[in-house]
Amino acid sequence: MGWLDALRGLAALVVVFDHSSYTFMADFRREVMPQFNTSRYGIMVFFLVSGYIIPASLERRGCVRTFWIGRIFRVHPLWAAVVTMLLALHLLGVAELRDFGGQSAATVAVAHATMLQELLGTPNLLLVLWTLSYEMAFYLLVVALFTVRQHQRSAATAAVLAVLAAVSVAAGVVPPASALSGMVGTGPLITFASIAMVAAICCASAGSRVLRVCGGVSGGLLGLVLVAFNGTVPLWEGLVILAVMFLGTAVHRAENGRSTWRYAAGTAVVVVACAVGSAYRYGDGDHFTRRGWIAAFLLAVLTFGAGLTCRRRRVPRLLTGLGTISYSVYLVHPVLLAVIDSTVGRRRQDSLVLEVALFVVLLPLCVATHRYVEVPSRRWGRGLAERVRPP
Repeated sequence: MGWLDALRGLAALVVVFDHSSYTFMADFRREVMPQFNTSRYGIMVFFLVSGYIIPASLERRGCVRTFWIGRIFRVHPLWAAVVTMLLALHLLGVAELRDFGGQSAATVAVAHATMLQELLGTPNLLLVLWTLSYEMAFYLLVVALFTVRQHQRSAATAAVLAVLAAVSVAAGVVPPASALSGMVGTGPLITFASIAMVAAICCASAGSRVLRVCGGVSGGLLGLVLVAFNGTVPLWEGLVILAVMFLGTAVHRAENGRSTWRYAAGTAVVVVACAVGSAYRYGDGDHFTRRGWIAAFLLAVLTFGAGLTCRRRRVPRLLTGLGTISYSVYLVHPVLLAVIDSTVGRRRQDSLVLEVALFVVLLPLCVATHRYVEVPSRRWGRGLAERVRPP
């Protein structure tokens, strides 16, 4: 699946450019962003790729328990290493942490450990971590569908979520950011959600059919409710993000003969139409330019389609290599930028040379973190999954 690696690598580089442009290309950024939201482009490509591959991973294993072990050892070790690195740099005085609005260290730690912090009213230690919260909600929904044996209905799920997004905008349903946290309090919500998530995963991984269904369904409901009513992005965009990931799943099913290409294409039309319509109806704001969002979204879908079309062609090793280290690129670059912002400061004038220099420094660091953190942790995860796999 070299084409998927190539897409991941491209998306990671675009996200790095988006974030580093604050530091090195501020003037260029101000000109481009209203016309093309580079962050949303990279993120939507990531979500399409995740939707394509994650449910397939679960179905290939055929076991919720080994799926969760694989995901935890894939995502958490590098996340923990990067967060530890950021905290150490903060103690050394060369990187600043975000303001957590008076939340206790324990609350912030628990929220981040669940990977749902973005959906639990807790600011992210690293800005990019917000997307992992939506990934985690997607995992919970995928497991829910698998446990009730409805996982083949990816296309229908994508279409329903996209239509709900459009309906919410048309009806003017725009809950405030972190609405549930505002109603019940951030601390109680984090406590409840953390316990509920752990219980759901344990039950969904159990041997009993009844426990698996109860755990899967409760986890899926938890993820859906948090996305819909406690995200920091608008309700419609949270639903679109989930729809986009399930669209990726629908494409995978069509490619593997479990569905038809006509069905997948119809789903794509519904998702794209609802997403674009929702963004247009939502309008412009201080932090949202519909032209930039729509252009980025459409190009992300076209990029994924182009990759899919070229999937049987040989992919250059440079692109597959970038995809291999893309998770490291995604998580490590904010730490490097935090150090630059705290020590050197942001440039008043655009500097393409410094922008390129950032990548020259970043990529070798990511090769190292991939080799010494990601690879060993994934190997340990595979070993543990084999030992606990049901007979």
